[in-house]
Formats: sequence, structure tokens, C-alpha cells
Amino acid sequence: MASAYYSTIFREPASEIWKIIRDFNNYPIWVNGAGESRIEDGKSGDAVGAVRHVLYQGRHIRQRLVALSDAERVQTYEFCDEPTLPVTSFQASLRVAPVIDGNGAFVEWWADFDCESSQRDELVRTLCGWFAQWLESLRTTLGRETGHEAVTSAHWRPSVDGSGPIRRLWP
Repeated sequence: MASAYYSTIFREPASEIWKIIRDFNNYPIWVNGAGESRIEDGKSGDAVGAVRHVLYQGRHIRQRLVALSDAERVQTYEFCDEPTLPVTSFQASLRVAPVIDGNGAFVEWWADFDCESSQRDELVRTLCGWFAQWLESLRTTLGRETGHEAVTSAHWRPSVDGSGPIRRLWP
């Protein structure tokens, strides 16, 4: 099992960031490059089991929300169909935690997956890069709403030994 992990700090409060992320159907609002999104079968965007059908850079992707916790501000999802990457057993999570000093937020995004060992390092780097890009897109969206300039102090470290995500990595 391989893991990709990325984290960053936002100036906005965790509650404001969570309001956007928690709705599984909000993907196009904060992920640059995502087009339309719809939740299948009339479910809401916060219903565990909801399937999101999103158009991302010309590709149709279906993902299922497998866990959502407002208390912990975490959501976990998986692919419903074959992923566009050469991975299996893919599951990703986003977590938003408050940063007390300054009333900001610490946002983590990680994925655990299986793949060919020869592709592991490249896939970890790719996913970490995408997580960084998408969270920067969220930062831009929030900046437009709040007028804040972004704090960019992001940290990521790939975990290729199967030990899982490395949390709260600080230099």
C-alpha cells in the first residue's frame, strides 16, 4: 500500500473551509478545472454513500463518499469506476482542523492506494502535486470571497513504505 499526503495552512477559520469542502457536490466551486458535478440518485452532497459524477478536464469521474464527520471535519471518498490512474484500492480523505493561534485552519489531504511498485514514487508525487494544486484553488476561491491574501506554508511528504500518511509534518 502506498500513501500520498499533503497539508497546508489557511488564514480562514476551519468552519468556513469545512462549509465548502463538506458538500461532496461542491467540487467545481473550489477545484479549478472541474466542470459540472451532480450527485446521483437524488441524494444530498453530505449523504454517506452519495456518488458524485464530476467532469474534470474533459474526463467523467464517479466517486463515492464513504465517510463524513462534521465533528472531526473529515470526509473520505473512493472511486466507483476504474480510476484514471493505474491504482487499485484507492481511498482519499480531507480533514480540516482549527489552528487556534490566529483562528486559521490546517487542511490535510491524503490517499492510500495499491499500484505497481515501479510506479509508486511517480503516483505519490502526482497525487501530492494534485492535492497541492486543488487546495491552492480552494485558497484562491476563499480569497475572492474574503479578500484575504493567502498564507502559503504547505508541507507534504510521500509515504511509499506503506506506513500510511504522515500527519502534521513541520520542518
